[in-house]
Amino acid sequence: MFYPMNLDLTGRRCIVVGGGKVAERKVLGLLQAAGKVTLIAPKLTERLLELAHAGLVDWYELRYMKGMLKDMKPLLVFCATDNRDVNEQAAEEAREEGALVNDVTEPEQTDFTVPSSFRRGDLLVTLSTEGVSPAFSRALRRELEQEFPESFGPWLERLKEMRAEMKEKFSSSDERQDFWRQALSPRVLDLVRCGELEQAEAEIRNAITDVGAES
Repeated sequence: MFYPMNLDLTGRRCIVVGGGKVAERKVLGLLQAAGKVTLIAPKLTERLLELAHAGLVDWYELRYMKGMLKDMKPLLVFCATDNRDVNEQAAEEAREEGALVNDVTEPEQTDFTVPSSFRRGDLLVTLSTEGVSPAFSRALRRELEQEFPESFGPWLERLKEMRAEMKEKFSSSDERQDFWRQALSPRVLDLVRCGELEQAEAEIRNAITDVGAES
């Protein structure tokens, strides 16, 4: 059983051992989260090669050898080669250095998994089957992408502004939570889903006004 959490990887060292398509997916996700990525692989995909030449990732152009991770002090290590023995060696050293390991060839031995996910601005939606069926996670993600269209990104920005206003209306967090539970009704969410953000915001602001009139 895994513990769900979101990590702030800004500036944190993340190592990917391998340079194929699986490694590419890992690297792109890490860069999106502002991780400091180091690649260890004799060859890279075209996309990874572009990133390396652009200076967006550090690249050690050689096969992994024991001792390479010692001075890097990584937080996360992804073992993404097609060689099980190499992955095992890298995973063993990573753990010795206190890093968390994701081994694509030994999912039952991994310390963490990367859930299927999509973004709508600051809204991050993730799904995980704890490694049982990544394909099922992807299928569910496609369903949810339809349920949460792009309009949810700008809607979250509007909520951020209104949330600041609500702090002036209510002095306690319990009161604010009660308000939002009622204000973010299924009707409001349906308006957001249809892209009618002005109307959705109007409904929230009317609720805020009603609160002010009652107090």
